[in-house]
Amino acid sequence: MNKRFAIFLSIGVAVIAALVFYTFATTKQNHLELVGKILKVRSGAIDENSSAAVLDFRVQDPSDVPFVIREVTVTLENPDGTTTDAMIVAKSDVQQLLTYNKFLGVQYNDGLSIHEKIAPHSTIDRMIAVRFEVPKAVLDRAKGIRLHFQDVDGTEWETEYRF
Repeated sequence: MNKRFAIFLSIGVAVIAALVFYTFATTKQNHLELVGKILKVRSGAIDENSSAAVLDFRVQDPSDVPFVIREVTVTLENPDGTTTDAMIVAKSDVQQLLTYNKFLGVQYNDGLSIHEKIAPHSTIDRMIAVRFEVPKAVLDRAKGIRLHFQDVDGTEWETEYRF
């Protein structure tokens, strides 16, 4: 390779790299991403083999694109490192769950629902109630709870609450 070709190749690579950087830098707000955390977890035993938990959380959408929730999953990280998937309590049944299980407290925030839209540049406070098929003793010793959302376009978001 001669010297002149190497110089032009280097300049070409630098120009292309600058264009790629500029493209990503100017469209950063178009990249769908959420920021948030689980604020509080309230839990208790439903019977000897199952437990319930209520997760209060805050989520912010800093992008220019709305996040429309397609799927929500909640996972418990057990003391031994294994995981247990939760059964989501329907938004319409949350009040009944809280009425019959006073130890879970009151409903501070609106419940989260599927197809709910988190508008661009907005912050929402929501709650979700779940049931785990594990005894209260296992839930009390758990390492954490993981909350996972998926957007209708496939973008995913996850946060974790460590005990």
